[in-house]
Amino acid sequence: MRKFYILLLLGFISLQSFSQMPGGQMRGNGQAPAGRFYGKVVDAANKGLEAVSVTLVTTKMDSATKKPKEIIIGGMLTSSVGDFSIENVPVFGKYKLKITGIGFKELNMPVAFEMPNKNAMGNDPAAMLGALDKDLGNIKMQIDENVLGSVTVTASKPLLQMGIDRKIFNVEKNITSAGGTAVDVMKNVPSVNVDIDGNVTLRNNTPQIFVDGRPTNLTLEQIPADAIESVEIITNPSAKFDASGGTAGILNIVMKKNRRVGYSGNVRINADSRGRVGGGADINLRQNKINIFGSGNLFQRKSISTGFTDRTNFGNNDSSTHFTQNDNSGGTGQFRFGRAGIDYFIDNRNTFTVSGTLMKGKMSPNQTSDINIDSLADNMGYGSSYQHRISNTDYTFNNSRAQFSYKHNFPQTGHELTADATYDKGKSTSENNTNTNYYAMPGNVFNKTYQQIQLGGGNNESWVLQTDYANPISANSKIEVGLRASMRQSNNFNQFYTRTINGELKPTSLNTIYNNKDNVYAAYANFSNRIKNFGYQLGLRAERSDYTGDIPTKNQTFRINFPISFFPSMFLSQKLTETDEIQFNYSRRINRPNVFQLFPFIDSSDLLNVSVGNPALQPEFTNSFELSYSKTFKNRDNFIASAYFKNTNDLITRFQKIDTSISKYGVVNTYINANRMYITGLELTARNKMTNWWDLTSNVNLFTAKVSIDNQPSPEQFPSYFVKLNNTFKLPKNFSFQLSGDYQSKIISSPGGGGRGFGGGGMFGGNNTASQGYIRPNYGVDAAIKFDFLKDKKASLSLNVNDILRTRKYDAHSESTFFVQDIVRRRDPQIFRLNFNYRFGKFDANLFKRKNTKAENNVDMGNMNM
Repeated sequence: MRKFYILLLLGFISLQSFSQMPGGQMRGNGQAPAGRFYGKVVDAANKGLEAVSVTLVTTKMDSATKKPKEIIIGGMLTSSVGDFSIENVPVFGKYKLKITGIGFKELNMPVAFEMPNKNAMGNDPAAMLGALDKDLGNIKMQIDENVLGSVTVTASKPLLQMGIDRKIFNVEKNITSAGGTAVDVMKNVPSVNVDIDGNVTLRNNTPQIFVDGRPTNLTLEQIPADAIESVEIITNPSAKFDASGGTAGILNIVMKKNRRVGYSGNVRINADSRGRVGGGADINLRQNKINIFGSGNLFQRKSISTGFTDRTNFGNNDSSTHFTQNDNSGGTGQFRFGRAGIDYFIDNRNTFTVSGTLMKGKMSPNQTSDINIDSLADNMGYGSSYQHRISNTDYTFNNSRAQFSYKHNFPQTGHELTADATYDKGKSTSENNTNTNYYAMPGNVFNKTYQQIQLGGGNNESWVLQTDYANPISANSKIEVGLRASMRQSNNFNQFYTRTINGELKPTSLNTIYNNKDNVYAAYANFSNRIKNFGYQLGLRAERSDYTGDIPTKNQTFRINFPISFFPSMFLSQKLTETDEIQFNYSRRINRPNVFQLFPFIDSSDLLNVSVGNPALQPEFTNSFELSYSKTFKNRDNFIASAYFKNTNDLITRFQKIDTSISKYGVVNTYINANRMYITGLELTARNKMTNWWDLTSNVNLFTAKVSIDNQPSPEQFPSYFVKLNNTFKLPKNFSFQLSGDYQSKIISSPGGGGRGFGGGGMFGGNNTASQGYIRPNYGVDAAIKFDFLKDKKASLSLNVNDILRTRKYDAHSESTFFVQDIVRRRDPQIFRLNFNYRFGKFDANLFKRKNTKAENNVDMGNMNM
């Protein structure tokens, strides 16, 4: 059977991937994961026992005597209420807890970290991290000892951890993204496609972006790659998650955070072949009941791109106008990112956390365009002409987030209550200056100059309140319930001015102010159970939302009020053997239009590609079905095949229409609700350890999409596929090498879009639309090499390069009854980046309270890696 699967993968461009490293071995410069055992020692009446000795030991082979020898990992005396906590315990191994107290029989308890089943249904995104905090519950000191069974511990985290309902991509293993942003990380994440502008799609649709399990206002370009610990890909979320996200699911970005006792951190700097420099640092300090963490990053932006647009507009009486536009663009800027927080451990089972994030930046893009216009029938009021346009923009943004969290762990593992409040605030401004010189053809005779100034910006703020409760009511069943409220409002403006021949600014009629409020209230319940080899999870989420938008300058108001809508989910799984499992799942989701799609300002900074939002957009609803098969081989190679079908009603899609009242040249880019879209696909993902020094992760997505719109011709339906490969090579002398590549066939354009800010001199000839076009094939290759040095591999140097072959581009075609358009663009190919990283830290491995004891002197520091 294994050979059959390997051959199947090779048929799809060697679709294999790697498994975990055995035996807790570390790769690269990552530090060994460490966790915590905690609990409470009580008597038969459940009263806490003070000053009871708790010692954690493990067994190792003595190199001298060749016999097993007990080594003390840590220990302490219980507090006045019986609490104990043993920190900095390496997760790879089995341990014994020795508990002794005057008047009580000694208790020996085997313990180990209980890592969650990767293929379990409805795992919380933070489950893998939460498993490192092991609550041993109330331990009774009496004759009938309460011994917890040991659990097999998995090996160190590989680049990709896979389950049927989610995949976890560990960023620290990915050296090609070092020194970059979350966009660079996503380029290597399976199932995710990234275009040259950094727009991310998951199975050809725009996903919902989460940070630490909550939706965020940050863009991927605003999150440093070095601040990310992992990315969780959830293609079909259960009812526990926010119903927003439409057809694509969720990408949850987990930020780095350390709770090991002592201090630790790292500093990093980088520079690339464009002269951009960046750097950052992380620090974590844990002592007693306080854990303080913080990070800061500063990186520059220097971008260049080229573009070409060829378009023909068809008019009445067989008239037509042919346009060509050549663009050369560049831009400079910088981003500053800071994050800090405090964990306060009230006791072993109650934790309060306060954290904050600040993000500031400024970008100054510029674009030069040469435009040729040739009217084949001169009945539109103008003849053939040439335009030379220079556009300069200054764009600033400032985003901040504050989060307050509380968590209570009950004595039973997995029984917990959490509550948190998240406040986000953002502000942006932009100023675009466009100067266009017009020339008559033939002869290139100067005609006139047109100067336009566009001022835009806005501010937004939101509150998200959420509480979740989970209770494993038996060994095989669990119930989860929760409440959530999201309240968001934003105010946006856009102003246009023209400069007269006397140098005076003259306002135009295109000025717009747009304010909106969006509120969502939700409740959910999940119940999961397992009967022998069959498991199921049933969930139901209820959401009510209301949306209000108004344009004060036009005295217009838009309201969308939805009564309670229900979003069911169902997960069924059947273990065929110990290594084979099949699962079927279903969910209903919603995708609400964002502010860029709704904002009705007219962006005419590119006169050939005028764009305008549509405040009348309605949400889209998606029903998703997925059937998955998972196979784990004896050497822990893993293969997953998923067949999926998604039906979206009232699809939100980009659309081009003719409106001469807005655009002199007719074509206007906007958004509409299409009737529906169907997506059918088959995704194959695998990991394989090819040799001891070569790991391969692979992903193939085969799909087809169908979009239908009233009174419009249906676009062509055709099969498409996407392939992504990631090779990691372990080389001699502490070197490692990573080579990754992706190939995208001809595909229908991603429907959602949504804009990336105001101004900017247009979008290099405009965007394509899902309902009217397709994107031609595209591929690229990235590589990186890394060298670890100093004691314990505390320092590393890496060199990475993107788009080695200079092949990545955006090549799109769209057409309708009134136009045909082709766009080709290229951005920032073949950039080399050199990165330096240094880790530091000191951990208190021995928490035993009694000083100068034999136990303290025998602590084996070899288990504690920094």
